Amino acid sequence: MRILVTGSAGFIGFNLVKYLLKRGDEVVGIDNINDYYDIDLKLGRLADTGVNGTLNYGEPKYSDIYPNYCFIKLDLTDLDGMKRLFGTARFDAVCNLAAQAGVRYSLINPQAYIDSNIQGFMNVLQCCKDSEAGHLIYASSSSVYGLNTNMPFSVNSNVDHPISIYAVTKKSNELMAHSYSHLFQLPTTGLRFFTVYGPWGRPDMALFLFTKAILEGRGIQIYNDGNMKRDFTYVDDIVMGIVGVINNPASPNLQWNGNQPDPATALSPYRIYNVGGGNPISLLDFVQEIEKSTGLTAKKEYLPLQAGDLTQTWAEIDALNKLSGYMPTVSLADGVKNFVDWYRVFYNSNLEVSGSRNGAGVLM
Repeated sequence: MRILVTGSAGFIGFNLVKYLLKRGDEVVGIDNINDYYDIDLKLGRLADTGVNGTLNYGEPKYSDIYPNYCFIKLDLTDLDGMKRLFGTARFDAVCNLAAQAGVRYSLINPQAYIDSNIQGFMNVLQCCKDSEAGHLIYASSSSVYGLNTNMPFSVNSNVDHPISIYAVTKKSNELMAHSYSHLFQLPTTGLRFFTVYGPWGRPDMALFLFTKAILEGRGIQIYNDGNMKRDFTYVDDIVMGIVGVINNPASPNLQWNGNQPDPATALSPYRIYNVGGGNPISLLDFVQEIEKSTGLTAKKEYLPLQAGDLTQTWAEIDALNKLSGYMPTVSLADGVKNFVDWYRVFYNSNLEVSGSRNGAGVLM
């Protein structure tokens, strides 16, 4: 297949690109390489896929390792650049993983989320429609569940009460995709990711910040006095969820009923799936696994719940399992150990890393 992956220097995008390249797909990756977090980490991911040297905006850079991989530094908000890209070839699938990430940062700089997650996604939709792309797969988030308390979170539930601008933009993406599926019969599938972690993870996420702080002998901040649970999902399992959807493009639900509308499907080729571990784990148990893997005890500071945070997430994954056989396989113990081992090698344990000044990580 010929597949476009946006956000290909990002955490999930990088791992997806490697999987697709190894199975023999022709992949084009784009990323704007912004400075929301450590650019060296993004460049390290690109180097791991054989993309090295100077990156000139808008110019293709071919991999030294994978002859079927081309990377282009490009911003989703650059509509002319996006049109030129989509004009070069028809993509069998487009995986839109590029976005302004982070719940708490959306409280500080909401405009960045409107620009990237709304305007950028609009450009992706329009280009997919105009070029007759085969299937658009895009990243949504567990954060869209907002004030919902019925567990596990089901894609068949309404999600009308988000509590952060980040969540608002992700819910907006789902609505925008639905309109294009309805109007233009563009197959679209939205994936609600649940707390992704693993090697090459983002420096603003809890696992990275906690590991960094513990290894440096600094304290970590634990919100809501530790009374939080997350459906932690290892990045390899996330990738298998995406690949299962790539292999099974969205199709109409011919049983859809407007009197009792199912939010996850439609009469048009539109689908929504959760991609999670299916097992909520307490934050304190998560920290305990980091302590085991580092061989060190964390200095813990307990703080109140932060604005925009959910107290618990838990993914119902039955729909994705029925579609593709999706079932997470990596345990929390193995996943955390894999991250700590990678971190020690990549940062030589004691090197200073860009990111937050304390050990308070984003959990979404």
